[in-house]
Amino acid sequence: MADSRVETISRLAQWRIDNFGPCSYKKSDPFKIGIWNWHLSVEKNRYLYVRLFPEPSRLSKEQPPFARFIIRVSNGGVNRRLYISQVNERLLRTCEDFVWYVDCTIHGRFIVDVEFLELKIYPLNGGDASSVWPSDGMMQSVSAQSTLRCLARMLDEGILADTVIHTADGTLKAHKAVLSASSPVFQSMFHHDLKEKESSTIYIEDMSVESCMALLSYLYGTIKQEDFWKHRLALLGAANKYDIADLKDACEESLLEDINSGNVLERLQEAWLYQLSKLKKGCLTYLFDFGKIYDVRDEINNFFRQADRELMLEMFQEVLTVWKPV
Repeated sequence: MADSRVETISRLAQWRIDNFGPCSYKKSDPFKIGIWNWHLSVEKNRYLYVRLFPEPSRLSKEQPPFARFIIRVSNGGVNRRLYISQVNERLLRTCEDFVWYVDCTIHGRFIVDVEFLELKIYPLNGGDASSVWPSDGMMQSVSAQSTLRCLARMLDEGILADTVIHTADGTLKAHKAVLSASSPVFQSMFHHDLKEKESSTIYIEDMSVESCMALLSYLYGTIKQEDFWKHRLALLGAANKYDIADLKDACEESLLEDINSGNVLERLQEAWLYQLSKLKKGCLTYLFDFGKIYDVRDEINNFFRQADRELMLEMFQEVLTVWKPV
């Protein structure tokens, strides 16, 4: 019967019931979601009882489903009302394992939707349940980890390295392709007839070998948090110089996290120098909105002697905003 058919798409099943008629109980035809066939049933009494259960079979007995799902019931009339269950998460074996009581009286046509959020096979011999659906995130994670291991080896062992970087106190080996893919400045060096292309040598003499290694580790995707934290000011300068936008953003977010009276003026100067609007706003808020300007009164004179005039104007405007007369 058409009244028993359940339509499915992706992880959604929909059962349209035209009318109960003289009976008070209906059961759907089987429908497949995941690896199991399922049934829905509704019973009309004082409440509307909705059940979801797997079709009895060897599969559902040996590999019972552990489901996470939501059920929605709506009437098909002009005054449409929607009833939504909570997110249910449970092992389903029989029709008694799940029943939802809907405190409503529905006449005529209505719709039952089941949205499966997750379906897992529950192992009878113990252990963790495993999803029946492939995880794109899991595969991407495995692929990314494998790639990062390869890049780490390329950097650490100098595998097929084709360029040398001269820093302030040492040299490092790297790969033109990785540098070019990470920075349009590096790409331009190797693409045009510049000395870097001819000699396969880059001079980054405003960075120490340690901070430059942190830069390379970032570009190769292998940087450690403690190294990033230690060298973030040097990394910020390199990110600005070599137009590495994501690194510049990461440095700005990091510098925002630990503003204090001991570094706020230095951070404000860095924010102005590298055009970091969020960091600049954070420093000005710290100084004026939170009144910490009094904590740096001894350092402020030296700061004003070195600060850009436009920055000083912005600070003055911030003072007027915060200290406007009542």
